[in-house]
Amino acid sequence: MARVLLIEDDPAVRDGLTLALKGRDHEVEAAASGEEGLDRLAEFAADVVVLDLMLPGIDGFEVCRRIRASAATSIVMLSARGDDFDVVGGLEAGADDYVVKPVRPQVLEARIRAVLRRTESVQSPVETYGALRVDRASLTVSRDGRKVALPPMELRLLLHLSATPGRVFNRQQLLESVWEHDYLGDSRLVDACVQRLRAKIEDVPAEPRYVQTVRGFGYRFGPV
Repeated sequence: MARVLLIEDDPAVRDGLTLALKGRDHEVEAAASGEEGLDRLAEFAADVVVLDLMLPGIDGFEVCRRIRASAATSIVMLSARGDDFDVVGGLEAGADDYVVKPVRPQVLEARIRAVLRRTESVQSPVETYGALRVDRASLTVSRDGRKVALPPMELRLLLHLSATPGRVFNRQQLLESVWEHDYLGDSRLVDACVQRLRAKIEDVPAEPRYVQTVRGFGYRFGPV
């Protein structure tokens, strides 16, 4: 069971998704605007925020940025069209995944479970790569001795890549392993998450030392 904050202004969609998620044993709080959603989040310790991008007042993009600036809460955005402007803008604002309306509750449920699923510990839980320290047992990351706060999907991506340094993963492999999308998925999820992760763990994000691009193939961790 997860604690879900649903921010959606359409009452029919809001009521329908609230009922569906509660029927799947989630604890759900609902808000009809960005302002109300941010107020609710301050009081309701949500595990995941399901966020419509097209909201009155503060839109979903700004809500997403404000959540990401202060919390590591998982964010699944709802896009009315799934077009490039909505999707890319939402991912750049910090969303972990997205679902296109009309929303099928079973699809939303799968995305919620995927972004919240914890990575299992390994036999050697603490790894050091230069200034970067990854503790797989406590699921924490630090750089130069200072803790780096990573949202769940960025942490999952880092843990997956760093488990096999030097191995190249294409975007579809990362979608299947990290996002658990078992279809021909959207590579923009991967690219946006890589950019956000680099901004937090790299000294010079444009010249990454840890999460490197292998042109024409995908991404690898190191060599460091």
